[in-house]
Amino acid sequence: MSDLYYDVTGSGPVLLLVPGGAGHPMGLGPLTERLAAHFTVVTYDPLGLAHGRLGEPVADQRVADWSDGAHRVLEAVLAPGESAYVFGTSAGAIAALDLSARHPDRLRHVIAHEPPCVTLLPDGERLRAELIGQLDDGQRDSGEPTPFSVFLAHVLRPFSAYRPSVGLPRLTVAAGVDSRGQLLHRTAEFAARHTGGAFVEFPGGHLGTLEHPATFADRITGTLLVTG
Repeated sequence: MSDLYYDVTGSGPVLLLVPGGAGHPMGLGPLTERLAAHFTVVTYDPLGLAHGRLGEPVADQRVADWSDGAHRVLEAVLAPGESAYVFGTSAGAIAALDLSARHPDRLRHVIAHEPPCVTLLPDGERLRAELIGQLDDGQRDSGEPTPFSVFLAHVLRPFSAYRPSVGLPRLTVAAGVDSRGQLLHRTAEFAARHTGGAFVEFPGGHLGTLEHPATFADRITGTLLVTG
């Protein structure tokens, strides 16, 4: 895709947000508003779903396309010699991991929140099949497309098969405190060990960005400004 879709708010160092699901930033307003007190928040919309493209045909997605798009957004918003912070959640966290591996030159620090790269686990292929089945069961219909239906049809399968690189620099892998004992908390812990990143817990569960936007934003801010 040649077009780039993103929104910018706030002031300060650049923080690129890569949403989960199909990349639609719905519901992230309170989070970005809180973060904008400390950062220039750049919210990336990989498929343009929040920019008038919902309902248009979507192909099966590639992680590399999302991370390349994120890199192009950074090149568009950063001044020469500047670098950016990155936060990605769920599918967006996988794109952030790939961005960290393939385009580390403009990155200050990356937070990957609950990336569903479950094939890292010893029983990962079975767990991936179960995860896809659980999310897919009963969700497909013949009605109007939604960001979630796009996620199920074109994002979940390729992204959940992704295996991040070993030894990624300036990386924190996060999981929700309410996700303890669940698959994606376990996956995040494995991903931190696999990549060499730090592991931290954030407020809420997998949807902590929506459930606790203020405290979640403060945790992002504290993590990034402490790590530098």
